Amino acid sequence: MKKTELLVTPQSVAHLEQLIEAGADAFLVGEQQFGLRLAGEFTIDDIELSVTLAHASEKKVYVAMNALYHNDRLDLLRPYMENLAAIGVDGITFGDPAVVMVKREAGLDIPLHWNTEMTATNWFTANYWGKRGANRAVLARELSMDEIIEIKENAEVAVEVQVHGMTCMFQSKRSLLGNYFLYQDKAMEIENRANNKNMFLHDKERHNTYPIFEDLNGTHIFSPNDMCIIDELNDLLEAGIDSFKIDGILQEKTYVTKVTKLYRRAIDAYMQSPEVYNNMKNDLLTEIEEMQPELRPLDTGFFFKETVY
Repeated sequence: MKKTELLVTPQSVAHLEQLIEAGADAFLVGEQQFGLRLAGEFTIDDIELSVTLAHASEKKVYVAMNALYHNDRLDLLRPYMENLAAIGVDGITFGDPAVVMVKREAGLDIPLHWNTEMTATNWFTANYWGKRGANRAVLARELSMDEIIEIKENAEVAVEVQVHGMTCMFQSKRSLLGNYFLYQDKAMEIENRANNKNMFLHDKERHNTYPIFEDLNGTHIFSPNDMCIIDELNDLLEAGIDSFKIDGILQEKTYVTKVTKLYRRAIDAYMQSPEVYNNMKNDLLTEIEEMQPELRPLDTGFFFKETVY
């Protein structure tokens, strides 16, 4: 059985080095003018150093280019992708067909991972993009366990699934914090607007707290809970899901590193035998629960259709 890749989003090159030691197999990096909702900002020089460090440890580096590009960014795509090809990155995550067209026109040989955030919901569409150059589909976070397994059974490309971390509920290209919520005095309030990475919307009616931030791509609002299925990996591993993603956006570096170590143990235990994993999975979940921030309760996302935001 092929071992499932453990993919993590580092916040810096130094953090990537820590995650290599923690057992991550691959990393998703990038910069906000090309990619959406990144854990950290990586310049071309940072990406080159990351590739050198990762490849020395037989790990992989993927670059996020999953933004939706307006005309003013199109001329930037080809030189950026040519730089990535020269550096030797292991793949590009894309959502906009412009990336596919630039790759063809430039004659580049870089694997493409199809990621449209919300619309990767069936195997037919995954295979559609597979025929147009993608070799991986990054599935939407709103799918159930059964839907994910059915896609994997029929997909002609590799399948990536998020198993831990925050999920984005809403994005607007507008700067809503500056243009709207300053004038809003209803159920939700903004806390700490001056600190771009530590702001929350408070929903008093539902007693929820939603992380929110702005960047070059607009406004992003995240789920009130963190997804965690470290104790529910059996079916995904048996189905042969190719990559498990831990999203470290808006989390402390030490937290992401510790979570990576625990998922490494979970995957390795299952590869030893499902029984070994079953005997330890509750303890792994307890370890995560004990270090979970108070404002970020855990749930299982949409895997079992129990979460309604």
